[in-house]
Order: sequence, then structure tokens, then C-alpha cells
Amino acid sequence: MSLPKPIRDYGKAHGAMYKKIYSLIKKYDRICVFRHIKPDFDAYGSQMGLVTFLKDNFPNKEIHYVGDNHVSFAGRVYPVMESLPESWFETPFLALVCDVGEHDRIADPRYAKAAAIAKIDHHPCRAEITDIKVVDLDSASASEMVYDLCANWRGKKISYQAAWYFYSGIVGDTGNFKYRSTSIHTFACAQSLMEKGIIISDITNCMFEKKIDDLKVTAYVLSHFQVSPHGVAYYYLPETVQSELNITSERGKDNVNLFANIEGIHAWCSFSESTKDNCWWVSLRSRKEDISKVAFKWRGGGHANASGARILSLDEMEPLINDLDALFADK
Repeated sequence: MSLPKPIRDYGKAHGAMYKKIYSLIKKYDRICVFRHIKPDFDAYGSQMGLVTFLKDNFPNKEIHYVGDNHVSFAGRVYPVMESLPESWFETPFLALVCDVGEHDRIADPRYAKAAAIAKIDHHPCRAEITDIKVVDLDSASASEMVYDLCANWRGKKISYQAAWYFYSGIVGDTGNFKYRSTSIHTFACAQSLMEKGIIISDITNCMFEKKIDDLKVTAYVLSHFQVSPHGVAYYYLPETVQSELNITSERGKDNVNLFANIEGIHAWCSFSESTKDNCWWVSLRSRKEDISKVAFKWRGGGHANASGARILSLDEMEPLINDLDALFADK
């Protein structure tokens, strides 16, 4: 079923590029789908939704998916990623890249070996990886963009499982439809996906299931957060604390949105140490103000109200907080 109208018509806005991507998919019998490192729901949802769509509609093609596994989502919400040998990438293939703007954020660098690359994304970036791209910075999620790409391909079907993945990505990047980026098109996609038979409570229960031990992490964050002079809430989790709480750095940002909708809090962020990566991973969020420039300054990037960054030592935490705090000095 076609998406309800009127909505932001991606098919009309990006129709010419859709056709180029369709042509590439038809041309190549070997396809690999990529997304960003440290995957969130949208990275997984757009990637696995597209993979499932391709497998459903092109059973004779060889379709693969690669990337790092999330410590909690992999094997529970989404499949464990495939491990492909170097030899697979030596034969011509098409790389489809979802939900990532910068080349150094793509989870598997072997995308660069592709004979052709196409990208579907909603992040600002400094240097494009390909000319064949569908980019909409106003889109709430990459999953709704990839779904729109698939739904506009006449004669192709969207299966229940593909719809499940796409919906999970939309929910993840909209905060269950609460973020400012949520649009009429977002809800139109959700409606269309529900028509495929998905049960939204089953999806969200699977996505957001918590364990009792997770309450201990929340308790720690609520007992140790700090607030800057102009309303930036933040907390940091050294690896010693992560070990005590039985979590990894990937899960350090799980509680960052505890500070959303709190009077006097304009932005909120988490800092999670990773000695493996020799850095602290930073998750940044804001109510209204554009924080992406701060993220770019601190080795990251993202959206106006949801970005990520990286600091090399805890000594850089205070300068980063000061940069965020300065955004709200006149508020």
C-alpha cells in the first residue's frame, strides 16, 4: 500500500536518485549493507530492514550485512552481524550505506572496495563518500527514509519482518515519536508499517526490555550527575564504575534521557570510558538548541538535538561541558 498523502514526498523529492539506486540493485548480484559503528536502533533498523527487503524481493542475489555487534541488541533485538572474509570483498559488489554520514564512522571500512556505493542518510557530514545518495537532514530517522525508498519501488513487497525492523528504527530515533524531528511523514510511515501486521507493543517491549540490575545503573546516575551553571546535565562512567555496575561503555548512554523534560535542563550528556578505544564516548542531547557544532568540534557529529562525540581523556570533559554551557548563557 502506498504511503498516505499529503506528506513530505520523498518519492518526488528524491525520485531521480531512487531510480539510480534501484538500477544499481538490479545490476549487482552481490550486495553488502553497511551502517555506523556503535549501532543504535536506527542503524540496525535501517540496515536490517533493507537487508530483509532485498532478500525477500531478490532471492537469487547474494545479500550480506556487516558491522560491530551491540552488547545488548545483538542476538536479542537484531541478528548477530555476519563475518565476511577479505576474499568476499575482492569480487565486484554494491555497497549500500545506511544511517551514517562520515566515512570514518562506517562500521566496516571494506565498503570502500565496492564497485559502486549508494548512501541513504539523515546526518550532516563534512565529506561525502559517494555521489549516489539520498540525504535529508530534516528526516527523523534513516529507517523511514530507507522504508520510503523500498515502499516507492513498484512491484516490490514489504514483509512483516522488514516492517518490524523499519518500525524499530523509527521508534528508536524519534524517542517513541517524542523528538522534535518527528514529522507527518514519520507517522505516515508508521501507519503504513502497521498495515503490514506488526504489533507495536511487541516491538517496543523487545527493544526496551530492562533487567533488575539496570535499575542499579539508573540509581548510580541519579546519585552522581552534575549540572552546569546554565543547565547542562551530565554524568561520567569510568571503566571501574562500569565494571561494578556490570555494563560496558556501549551501554553508558542508556540513561542519558533521564534528564529530558526537566525544568531548567537545556542539554544533557553522558561520558563513558573505553580503554579499548582509548577514549571516552560522549552522547549529547538537547531540548531545542543545536548542539551538533559542539559535537563536530569534539571529534563527532550528528543532529541538532542528538549527537555523539569523543574525548581523549577526562581532562577534556570540562571544556566540552563549557562549550555546551555557553550555548545557554543567555537563556
